[in-house]
Amino acid sequence: MKSAVNTASRKNLLLLAFSLVVVMLGFGMVIPILPFYIEQFGAGGSAFGALVAIAALTEFLFGPFWGSLSDRTGRKPILMIGMLGYGLSMLLFGLSTELWMLFASRALSGVLSSATLSTAMAYIGDSTSKKERGGGMGILGASAGAGTIIGPGLGGLLAGESLSTPFFVGAGISVLSLTLIALLLPESLPRESRALAGKTVKFINFRELRQAITSPIGFLFFLALLATCGTSNFESIYSLYIVDKMKYTPEQVGAILTVVGVVALIGRGLLTGLFTRLWGEASVIKASLLMAALGFVFLLVAHNDLAVFLSTGFFVFATTFLRPSIHSLTSQRATVGQGAALGLSNAFVSLGRIAGSLYAGVLFDAGMDYPYYSGIVILLVCFILGMAFLQPARRESITPFRP
Repeated sequence: MKSAVNTASRKNLLLLAFSLVVVMLGFGMVIPILPFYIEQFGAGGSAFGALVAIAALTEFLFGPFWGSLSDRTGRKPILMIGMLGYGLSMLLFGLSTELWMLFASRALSGVLSSATLSTAMAYIGDSTSKKERGGGMGILGASAGAGTIIGPGLGGLLAGESLSTPFFVGAGISVLSLTLIALLLPESLPRESRALAGKTVKFINFRELRQAITSPIGFLFFLALLATCGTSNFESIYSLYIVDKMKYTPEQVGAILTVVGVVALIGRGLLTGLFTRLWGEASVIKASLLMAALGFVFLLVAHNDLAVFLSTGFFVFATTFLRPSIHSLTSQRATVGQGAALGLSNAFVSLGRIAGSLYAGVLFDAGMDYPYYSGIVILLVCFILGMAFLQPARRESITPFRP
């Protein structure tokens, strides 16, 4: 019987992972063309960063709502809402004719598609044991990574006909993902567990965030915020940075992101679970932070095609373990519903993206290297704090953080 249960859990995990591959394919397709797309509207680094930030802002506001709602209603319907919202936002983005329309579609994406990630992670929490959870989070990250591996190359090719084409294709494949979830993915949260979650569903509020920061797992929330702020210096302006620095085309940007995405797939799918079992999430988090800071240095000194490829790959490899490990440790230590705890974790991630993306865009307009200099400083601060507050000696052990 136990073997049958494990087999069913693995099957459900793979089905969820495949669904995320499909939807993240659409996300990956737009990455290499965004610098060229916003150029049509006369926008630069500040607007680019703001486009990333507005989606993160709405994710920050609505992520915990969807996570706690999934504790009450079940995971499947919330996942379906997230996929539907993502498809609508992609369609509207492709139909935009003015800059404000781009911002409106990104806001819609944040409101509705924010239902996807925290609920998917809660689904993993429902379906795996604590021992297997780090690997489960890694597989979830790898499935998203697989979509972003294939997506950039495909997006670059599709943009040859029209810069809007990848957005329409992304909308179509998100409908496919929605269909797969509706027809094939079983509910993971039993009705009796939903009853225990209570009837109140809340939006994010600053009092709740303050209480979360001072909770026993508060340091993990704070670390998710600060580390994401640092890594957003890479994520939010990489396409702009590499286009300005190396004068690459959408096809070239897509090719680089496709190849280095393989690194993320290997790291998340094959190594995250192994590393967290061997050394624990705390040690993996600290190593990832230190390597990511070094990765920024390599990106700054890269001035030819090979160096760009290697430095980008190194940075992606360094950061690929970071969020799955933080989320895994958060899930293990949660004292409330996992959907609510992981929704809060993603809210802090979104808050880090808001701050990181906004100031990275502004810094980029002042000097294209400035965002990466600031990324080095932020990640080194995270590493020092991790050395002080994350205890590697005991698995799943963490010192409460008081800011």
